[in-house]
Amino acid sequence: MITVEHLSKRYGDVLAVDDLSFTIEDGHIYGFLGPNGAGKSTTLNIITGCLAATSGDIKIDGHDIYEEEREAKKLIGYLPEIPPLYVDQTPREYLKFVAEAKGVKKADIEAEIDRVIDETHITEMQNRLIKHLSKGYRQRVGISQALIGNPSVIILDEPTVGLDPMQIIEIRDLIAELGKKHTVILSSHILSEIQAICEKVLIIYKGKLVAFDNIENLGKTMSEGNQIEILSGGDPLETIELLERNTAITCFEQKEMIDGYNSFKLTTSNSNPYEICEELFVAFAGKGIPLVKLNPIKTTLEDIFIELTSEEDEDALYGGPEAIEPAEEKAIPEQEAR
Repeated sequence: MITVEHLSKRYGDVLAVDDLSFTIEDGHIYGFLGPNGAGKSTTLNIITGCLAATSGDIKIDGHDIYEEEREAKKLIGYLPEIPPLYVDQTPREYLKFVAEAKGVKKADIEAEIDRVIDETHITEMQNRLIKHLSKGYRQRVGISQALIGNPSVIILDEPTVGLDPMQIIEIRDLIAELGKKHTVILSSHILSEIQAICEKVLIIYKGKLVAFDNIENLGKTMSEGNQIEILSGGDPLETIELLERNTAITCFEQKEMIDGYNSFKLTTSNSNPYEICEELFVAFAGKGIPLVKLNPIKTTLEDIFIELTSEEDEDALYGGPEAIEPAEEKAIPEQEAR
């Protein structure tokens, strides 16, 4: 659906996006992750045609974003981090303006507005001024404008920023529903949100793509083996002796004691850590050693993210090149060379 090839964006001496290449396929919800200043918003703005690239090619369902701008943009609905709302209008008035701007046929406008209002559950708020709506409903209005024209791809940049926990859950459920009808690209700093609803994850760091896969595969790639944590009682030397006897345990680390119990973190070469847990349970029971915790450790998205982006970076700490995007480069000048 979306093909990005060798995409780069430079601001003077700063390379904000560095030779990105990836393909987004139909029918999935993608998470787009990276620290502040990594190049996420810059990349999304280029994909949607809101910002010119320094070099590279982008095609939306085969349509070049530069050479076939109108055809490509019709296929994308975009919600930037700050929704472009006219707060002195009602949602219905605003969506009519958006529909006209997107070229929806006049005869179809009212039906199209009714459709997106129903999909985003803002029926009761459609005739209130946007400035009187809560942040959660404003985000829904922003998503509604992205849905006008029924684009194939919906791109959402930080759609839950500033929302309370209940609003976050509601927007998350809405995004999951949208994923049944559209390809969705979701940029978010809330890793639990990405892990809960996204099927595949792209991680960008210092303008480069450092990972692109589903979370389970990323976890297998990042770890050197399956890990298990245990808490045992008695003499820690007895625990160490039992662990050393198990040939499938490649290494182990003794951690600080927890509530008087010995804490260990193990790494096993066995692809099924539950088999090792069973073996350990039988071994500890045979020796009469209390075992109060025996738990396989699953690699989380947070673990993956930290490992891939842990290097201290001045741009990430202070906002990076995304924080200094020149306002005049928000639109694509016709004469700008690619």
